[in-house]
Amino acid sequence: MNLDLRHKVAIITGASRGIGRAIAEQLSREGMRLVLAARSRELLEEVAASCSTEVQAFPADLRMEPSPRQLIDFAVQRFGAIDLLVNNAGATKRGDFLQLTEEDWQDGFALKFFSTVRCSRAAWPHLVRSRGTIVNIVGIGGRTGSAEFAIGGSVNAAILNLTKVLADRGMKEGVRVNAINPGYIVTDRLNARLDHFAEEHQTTREEAAWKLTQGYGIPRFGEPAEIAAAVAFLASPMASYCQGAILDVDGGQTRTL
Repeated sequence: MNLDLRHKVAIITGASRGIGRAIAEQLSREGMRLVLAARSRELLEEVAASCSTEVQAFPADLRMEPSPRQLIDFAVQRFGAIDLLVNNAGATKRGDFLQLTEEDWQDGFALKFFSTVRCSRAAWPHLVRSRGTIVNIVGIGGRTGSAEFAIGGSVNAAILNLTKVLADRGMKEGVRVNAINPGYIVTDRLNARLDHFAEEHQTTREEAAWKLTQGYGIPRFGEPAEIAAAVAFLASPMASYCQGAILDVDGGQTRTL
């Protein structure tokens, strides 16, 4: 299916692995030119090599205040415009609320929330000119709180609200802003949890996966490519009537309105 994205320019943060890498590869197949951001130059270059269109790597720590604006400036210098910003960077620490430190909270908000704020703010004038799009990759923990996910849930809830805020502004200025809430997706992080669960319960990895999916009430774990396909749709003219939408891609795990 032609999504009419060929030759357009996308910035993807957190693009070195997992969901970010899958998004990069999907958008490249759609013909988009890419700027990929993450901390590891080596991993970014591996992703770039797997893509078929022009890709520029921007290794940076987006927790640092100047980095998001430098990323946006870099993209404009290389390609002259920005059509899509995918805010995907950031993983937050899980754990007991009373054991999480001030530094844990600061780090969780610095990378995932404040990089989204800063990248969106710096990109906004360029997206107004191109009548472009922002897609925020958030997470179902922002809608359903759980005791072991205090930081992640709080950060995700903040980004979901920010999505609505920017969408409200975007209606007046021609920028579409939407969000995707992934559920449990097969990434390095989930694989590490499966290995830990299997070791802790002295069972096989397959049995661990079955027990976890049963516990979450879902038929299976999702694949990064499924999130990437949703991003491509929201970035395309086919989603031109989606504004402030929050799309749960979670196998049905979120049952609340």
